[in-house]
Amino acid sequence: MAVSESGSTVGRYWGGLRRSWLPILVVTLLAIVAMTELRAPYVPLALWAGAVLAILAIGPGSVAKAPKRAAVQEIDEEQAVSESHISGVRSGLAVLDTPVFILDRNASVLFENNAAERAFGTLPVGSHISGRLRSPGLLDVIRETIATGQPNQVEHSERLPSERVFVVSIALAAAQEQAGPPLYILSFRDISELRRIDRMRSDFVANASHELRTPLASLRGFIETMQGPARDDPKARERFLGIMLDQATRMSRLVDDLMSLSRLELRANIAPDQKVDLVPLLGHVRDSLLPLAEELGIEINLHVPDGKVEVTGDRDELVQVFQNLVENACKYGQDGKVVDVFLRAEAGKPVEVGVVDKGPGIPAEHVPRLTERFYRVSVADSRSKKGTGLGLAIVKHILTRHRARLIIRSELEVGTDFTVRF
Repeated sequence: MAVSESGSTVGRYWGGLRRSWLPILVVTLLAIVAMTELRAPYVPLALWAGAVLAILAIGPGSVAKAPKRAAVQEIDEEQAVSESHISGVRSGLAVLDTPVFILDRNASVLFENNAAERAFGTLPVGSHISGRLRSPGLLDVIRETIATGQPNQVEHSERLPSERVFVVSIALAAAQEQAGPPLYILSFRDISELRRIDRMRSDFVANASHELRTPLASLRGFIETMQGPARDDPKARERFLGIMLDQATRMSRLVDDLMSLSRLELRANIAPDQKVDLVPLLGHVRDSLLPLAEELGIEINLHVPDGKVEVTGDRDELVQVFQNLVENACKYGQDGKVVDVFLRAEAGKPVEVGVVDKGPGIPAEHVPRLTERFYRVSVADSRSKKGTGLGLAIVKHILTRHRARLIIRSELEVGTDFTVRF
């Protein structure tokens, strides 16, 4: 390879000289005349004059320009080879849904596919990869692979605009078996969703264990007390039995909600296909919650249009959704004394059911997390109202299966509006 390049450079140099053959011939004749006709002391002077005329005839930049032209041509050839290699894989990488970059031996970007543009923005061709990816660990891996040619892999996190986690791989392109400058493929596999699910699973196990541990510890303590100091105290035994019943009921509700979530997750991808009339369904929900509303001093007002309002869904699951929403409105909006349920079915618009209370409202920072499992705005308030922290998570899962949305609006000292949009 090196010999070939040297030969091509010399050839280009002599080509430049051949193009100036006429001035060289004239200068040579002058030198011969000077050597034959002039006396010996003037021969060196004639030779010097001939040399100067030769340089002027060829042009002072000709010899210097020849190597420069050779270097530029070599660069152009290398870029052409790179373009040839890239074009061979560009079409295949462009359609991938994972971000991919092609880098040269200087870690400059030669190509990025559409997924990379969406994930990291457009990087101009020729710009260094560090112009967008500034992780020291990632850049070290890229440098190591370029230096050694060995594939590498590293985990990379992006914090903005949202938290994302990638497994980044870099390797020498397989096309390098052909002649040409080395190319490197940098690919990103998004594992953000897997990490989020793992975190949710671990949080769920921890929260479920905590929720069950508290009533179990309470039951165990009361049983030991009744077996020991309160063995012969009927009043204490009666009081303890009432508390134990509450704790056992709380555990039963928690287990029931966990089973509901498990069943919903198993059927998450199976959309319901029944037609359900929401008018009688909401009437049934209100009637079933009237005893609770009377106990709390709450009035439930139902606002529905005349005639049928049908949606595609599972009747039992939709009953569970609206029971959870209305029951929460009664318990946590108790200060407002009124809960309004609106069924809106306007032509050309999606069907909506709104459950509105006039309670204290929910601080804005809590609203996005209300549907998380075991998330509570106030743990003490939730437990005092016999909540499990899973009600809204169940609502969200059911609505996801029904291809519906839960929209939450709340204003402090005004109230809260939970709207289900089909």
